[in-house]
Amino acid sequence: MCKTVADEIAAMLVAGGLRRAYCRAGAALSTLSESLQREPGLRCIGLQHEESAAFAAVGEAMVTGQPVVCCGSSGGGNMQLLNGLYEATRAAVPLLALAPHVPVSAIGGRYFQGCHPVSALRDSSVYCESAYTAAQAPRVVAAALRAACAAPGAGVAVMPADVVDMPAAAPCPPAAAGRQAAVVDPAQEDVARLAELINNCDKVAFLCGRGCAGARDLLVELARRIGAPIAYTLRAKDIMEKDNPCAVGMVGLLGWGDAPAAIQVADLLVMWGTDFPYSCFLPRHGRVVQVDDAAVALGRRVALCHAVHGDVARTAARLLPLVRSSGRGEEFLNRSLMRHGRAVMAIEGALRVVDERAPIRPEYLTRLLSSHAEPDAVFAVDIGPPVIWAARYLQAFGHRRIIASFHFGTAGSAVPLAIGAKAACPSRQVIALCHAGTPGSQATELLTLLQERLSVKVLVYNYAPARAQMVQTGDVAPQPVAEFAACAAALGLPVQRLSRVDEAAPALRRWLAARGPAVLDVELDAHALAAPPQSDLQRTLDHVGDTVSTTALSELAVLRRMLFGNSRLY
Repeated sequence: MCKTVADEIAAMLVAGGLRRAYCRAGAALSTLSESLQREPGLRCIGLQHEESAAFAAVGEAMVTGQPVVCCGSSGGGNMQLLNGLYEATRAAVPLLALAPHVPVSAIGGRYFQGCHPVSALRDSSVYCESAYTAAQAPRVVAAALRAACAAPGAGVAVMPADVVDMPAAAPCPPAAAGRQAAVVDPAQEDVARLAELINNCDKVAFLCGRGCAGARDLLVELARRIGAPIAYTLRAKDIMEKDNPCAVGMVGLLGWGDAPAAIQVADLLVMWGTDFPYSCFLPRHGRVVQVDDAAVALGRRVALCHAVHGDVARTAARLLPLVRSSGRGEEFLNRSLMRHGRAVMAIEGALRVVDERAPIRPEYLTRLLSSHAEPDAVFAVDIGPPVIWAARYLQAFGHRRIIASFHFGTAGSAVPLAIGAKAACPSRQVIALCHAGTPGSQATELLTLLQERLSVKVLVYNYAPARAQMVQTGDVAPQPVAEFAACAAALGLPVQRLSRVDEAAPALRRWLAARGPAVLDVELDAHALAAPPQSDLQRTLDHVGDTVSTTALSELAVLRRMLFGNSRLY
């Protein structure tokens, strides 16, 4: 049998080190996905939807940091990749997307499924090109993979159907898949200037992001020496939270603890490895320093008094011997930690008294899950109420990871993300936290869990029963509600329903111990408002209210709608 271009591409990817591909099961007109499935060195996982395939690939890339391939199908199938591609590019994880196209002879003739995928997908990717000959196709795929690893982000290769069906041209070398990103060395004069700024300030605060991976211990030692409270973003929760004597909580609309106040009242804020997008939560006094290995991010969110282009770990290591301890800095840190302790007590007030006759509170459920999950568990969290409760009540023990559509805010992505994480790390416990109000395509991906034998545990935050009771009393208008658990049961997954507080702990243990995939549907208190404690919210608004612009107020409103929704309950 003659080897086709599609076969050559599949073999080339395997030779380059890729081991898994995510495609839509039974995708029509996709010779590429068929070739990927036939390749013995590549496990091709078939999902029910192209968007889910893209998010599954993103989930694996988030956990492993290694490039993954997903495959669309002609026309609308490629358009369904968009959300996942945007997430990969914004989250800076390597993803190769293979996008089949209509035959070359049909392009521009309003053919069935005809469109312009390069134009449509270019904004969501770091590389997007089309191949029109058998010799060109492997080179375009290799270029897309190199760009995905180097940027990192989504690299897209568009190939018409008749091109991938052509006989393979001359053998193409394997595509280099390993990420070998260069470590950016900071300039010594920039580090010296940062040390000078820190030594001349009594109150210094740190804001740490995902770019601090691998630099945690250095940053903690640096903060202890100069007396700097450490605030962190949601993406850095699983890096900076555990056993951190200087941690004062998280910033943003989901912020908690003393972090919102600490970064506002500090004389100098140092942003480490974060491109935190919500500038309305950042100080406007102009005494801000940003350290990042991506030069394009420096100064993008707030005016800086100094910028350091360099790797966070290398910058912190060079800075450590140049800074000196300060008594006033220690006093600032101690005061911040005292306020943080009081804020934590207020947050955990809902956990101290549990009424077994009352509906289950989401705070209690999330903390209970946190205490029963394994120390290295991966939590794939849905946008909406689950991410709100996870931000506060999931504890970052050991080597836990929390992944979500943090950048593009795509609802209904928890199960696909969990599929990718579990496929890449079969020995790790993977838990999907889903919102019953946004089942979408992820409900159909429960079938993928069965077909691929992926032992993902799905927890459903279900406010529907409580809302139904409120409808009967006239508190809210009736609305049709999709039954996530009913979909799971119809597909043949084991489903437990939980509605009583006294049964919560045993039910969680049984669910986590189940062999294979399992669903736990929890009826929650619909009156549990997903809002920051009044003290934190008021303190944040007090600090930003005097200087916040109309644009920042609009930014706050958009963020609030994205995370909390428009429901009067949230």
